[in-house]
Amino acid sequence: MLILFLAYFVIGITIGSFLNVCIYRLPVGMSIVSPPSRCGTCGHRLGALDMIPVLSYFMLGGKCRYCHTPYSPRYALVELLTGVLFALAGTTYLPGINLFLVFVFTACLIVITFIDFDHQIIMNRFVLILLVFGALYAYFYVHNFWSSLVGMFFAGGIMLVIYFLSRGGMGEGDVKLSFALGLWLGWPNAAVLLLLAFIMGGVVSVALLATKLKTRKDPIPFGPYLCIAAYLTLLYGPYMIYRYWQFFATR
Repeated sequence: MLILFLAYFVIGITIGSFLNVCIYRLPVGMSIVSPPSRCGTCGHRLGALDMIPVLSYFMLGGKCRYCHTPYSPRYALVELLTGVLFALAGTTYLPGINLFLVFVFTACLIVITFIDFDHQIIMNRFVLILLVFGALYAYFYVHNFWSSLVGMFFAGGIMLVIYFLSRGGMGEGDVKLSFALGLWLGWPNAAVLLLLAFIMGGVVSVALLATKLKTRKDPIPFGPYLCIAAYLTLLYGPYMIYRYWQFFATR
């Protein structure tokens, strides 16, 4: 078990290095293939030893080997986060096609979260990837496509209503993302998704306003909360529903 956990962690931090490229380049229209990775300050092309996931950041003291300009710690954070989330998924799913699909799901959530946080956009290509792989997940793992469809239209439908009622307060990307996440989670997990996302989003928003880090006019992306809630629900949704009913059944 420990060996598998470590293997998934290593796979995760390696994928996380590629996700950093996607997060940085795709929103500004850059190719993820070329040019090769290089320092953003001095422009020196990075070698293999400069790009070892997580380790290179700490071995180089968080700085460029050539010009010594500090790197953002977020690069290592994304790699570590991907490794941990992949490893946790590996404790829930057996090795095979289902686990591979969950890895794709997790990678998309990470990219969507950081791009939305930086640019307040949810790119259609990642929503499309989630929809395609969500259909495969429903076929190979859920074996109940009706549940997946109900989850998709429940989550997406609720968000669509909020989008129209809020008159721009909720973004179109959030609505599209909710449809895709609902397909993955099915019913009733789609309800858990929205409940968790709104609780987390509400708590953080109130905290930001109370500390004056944000004002009522500042945009606060909702995509990250949908993504966090989706990951937690995919892995632990049935358990949360069970505990919820058990709590009220004893009252």
